[in-house]
Amino acid sequence: MTFTPPPYPYERLDGLRKIASEHEGGPIDCSIGTPVDAPPDEALAELARASGARGYPASAGSEEYRLAAGQWMDRRFGVTLAPDQIAGCVGTKEFVGTLSGYLHLRAPERDTVLYPAVSYPTYAMGATLAGLRAVPVTLIDGRLDLASISPDDVARALVLWSNSPSNPTGVLDDLEGIAEWGRDHGVLVASDECYAEFTWAGRPRSILEHGLEGVLAVHSISKRSNLAGLRAGFYAGDPATVAFLRSVRQHAGFMIAGPVQAAVAAAYRDDEHVNRQRSIYRARLELLSNALKALDIDAAMPDGSFYLWFSKEGMDGWQLATLLAETSGLIVSPGELYGAPGANFVRLAVVQPDERMALAASRLRES
Repeated sequence: MTFTPPPYPYERLDGLRKIASEHEGGPIDCSIGTPVDAPPDEALAELARASGARGYPASAGSEEYRLAAGQWMDRRFGVTLAPDQIAGCVGTKEFVGTLSGYLHLRAPERDTVLYPAVSYPTYAMGATLAGLRAVPVTLIDGRLDLASISPDDVARALVLWSNSPSNPTGVLDDLEGIAEWGRDHGVLVASDECYAEFTWAGRPRSILEHGLEGVLAVHSISKRSNLAGLRAGFYAGDPATVAFLRSVRQHAGFMIAGPVQAAVAAAYRDDEHVNRQRSIYRARLELLSNALKALDIDAAMPDGSFYLWFSKEGMDGWQLATLLAETSGLIVSPGELYGAPGANFVRLAVVQPDERMALAASRLRES
């Protein structure tokens, strides 16, 4: 039997776009977490210089790239990493989508990828593309219920994915407990931390604060610095796993473009632009959270991320998304796109400019 890829999740929203487009002033697309605000000037200046454009870039990232990433990890999380414990990747979606296949080469007797039952679709798709089993882990109040994983699935597991703050729910998970579970059961834990800078309940957190053995942290410049188009990130943690992945990815030809590496290093050296962006996202979340009350919707502020995750009694996610498109021109993502347990929810990304967010809030209040 040949593999037929399913429809890409966001391509299923065309009907909602048509409804939302009927509003004067047009639709307000909050379905995809694509940053729209300005990147840091330092990064753009490095891109313009085109440093490293002539030669082949280092697959694992230049020393400057890895040093800047490591210094940021130290400033943000208090985690000290040697350069060989960090490696670059061509955007973390690429890394998420390919990790399980590479791990299977190292441990062919294992064939299972564990991932949150409500989560970013690429965790499961990465397993599918590698011909492996994708097994969702039950969530309790948005956190991984590790006790629910069957002994058979544990024995077959290549990796357990965690995501904190969560996309789509914004929930913070117990990273220390997850790391301990992975070590106790001999299962690598990959912690997707791309929204860590936008943590509202306390300080940003990383799984690497609880040791490097048996864990990887995955970070992206896309959300942190509004540079999603550069396709760059890094992974860090367990030395043996990082060394294996660096080698196999080098053979596969994965390389971040040289000018991009220089730009990303500049972005990681600066924190002020992130502080400004944090204020912007928080204000937009509060604005839409309050405005949705006009439809008797309780869209509570998340513990992290720049998403609102909410439901309305008597409606499933597609019905609620249709209601929002009709009343306000908002295009949001039905929760089914993130797993069956999310079917009665929607996700709203506050990634439109302030004036568009204000227009959405005004339409909601007038509905």
